[in-house]
Amino acid sequence: MTNSLYETNTELPDRAILVSLTTQEVKNGGVDPAYSMDELVQLALTAGVEVADTLVQNRDKPDPKWFIGKGKVDELHEAIQDFNVTTVIFDQELSGAQVRNLEDILDVKIIDRTQLILDIFAQRAKTREGIIQVELAQLTYLLPRLSGHGKNLSRLGGGIGTRGPGESKLETDRRHIRRRIGELKRQLEEVTRHRKLHRERRKETGVVHLALVGYTNAGKSTLLKALTAADVYIENQLFATLDPTTRSLELPSGKEVIITDTVGFIQNLPHDLVAAFRATLEEANEADLILHVVDASSPMREDQMGIVQRILEQLGAGSTPQLVLFNKKDMCSPERLEMLPSGKGYLKVSAFDEGDLLRIREAVQQHLYGGTFTFRIPAQRGDLASLLYRVGNVIDRSIEEDVIVYRVILNQKDYEKYGSALASYRMEHNA
Repeated sequence: MTNSLYETNTELPDRAILVSLTTQEVKNGGVDPAYSMDELVQLALTAGVEVADTLVQNRDKPDPKWFIGKGKVDELHEAIQDFNVTTVIFDQELSGAQVRNLEDILDVKIIDRTQLILDIFAQRAKTREGIIQVELAQLTYLLPRLSGHGKNLSRLGGGIGTRGPGESKLETDRRHIRRRIGELKRQLEEVTRHRKLHRERRKETGVVHLALVGYTNAGKSTLLKALTAADVYIENQLFATLDPTTRSLELPSGKEVIITDTVGFIQNLPHDLVAAFRATLEEANEADLILHVVDASSPMREDQMGIVQRILEQLGAGSTPQLVLFNKKDMCSPERLEMLPSGKGYLKVSAFDEGDLLRIREAVQQHLYGGTFTFRIPAQRGDLASLLYRVGNVIDRSIEEDVIVYRVILNQKDYEKYGSALASYRMEHNA
């Protein structure tokens, strides 16, 4: 049985023209307009949109009425007729008034970058938590723009911009939407509460947690599958996976840790989406180690790394220890590989190279369990022995009368966390 809130129309795909406005502010912000447009094309294709043409305008600042200049609007109108398109997608966020004005004169659906990303998330969300988060983000985005989506809301056929809480299924009335937002927030708070309980239980048992983060399409899911044999969806497209996947990862020592694949980041990730997915994204904030996956073959590698770092800082995870994995080395020239940072904290890898996968496991083990500690534990203190096995890697064990001597590889951070119970039994520590 289909949930009417999430029905997706299966008619012919949208055919669209993509529009971008390059202002001085955009240039000063370090955004490459050409790369941003290429990314918009990929987003549109990911959403199932047929791209008919692209149009770029340079202006000092956006036009308050049309966003682009009136002359460009006329040019766009002609292109709509020539290419027989149903939708125009803007690379920047539009106001409700701008959407209304453009729809009135162009007589097609007007979608901006934020709405396009939300639409992709609506297609990708499979879990209850993901569906709630996406609908909350969509309604939060829609609420202040109700007056600016007249024709868009009247188009009952579905398609891009109408997935998730399809406007043909919901009354587009502010009070109704506010009630629905309140209900979704309550549901999300309950889901968040359960997630928090799971995190606290993990902490209490000393389970070590890794988080895979990275720019969308950097290859996180491919790495997760290669490292853990996880059954996850993999495709060479933006936001191929949305709902977080958690699996067990065995290290060379035989010790197991858990690893979670988080949603991919992207430039101008909608604020409403970051807010709605905060509970999921905070997996990175709670992690003992972040594996930052970078597409080493991307010409925008450094910009993408900067975007990921800014979002991590926004989430409060900026200071969490990181291991940077320059993925897709098999797609890089020797010269490009040579230019990548190297040394402690950096690895150049391919998800299809067994040797590289072992190097990742070894590097994770070194980051998490860097030092060797020796403890003399009374034989009757089984609770302390159990703690050592949970939080460290016991590499040697010997019995001396009523005392058991353990040599344990243990992260300094974990020793500081659990060491109060072990301090009086510690003999030595070798870094």
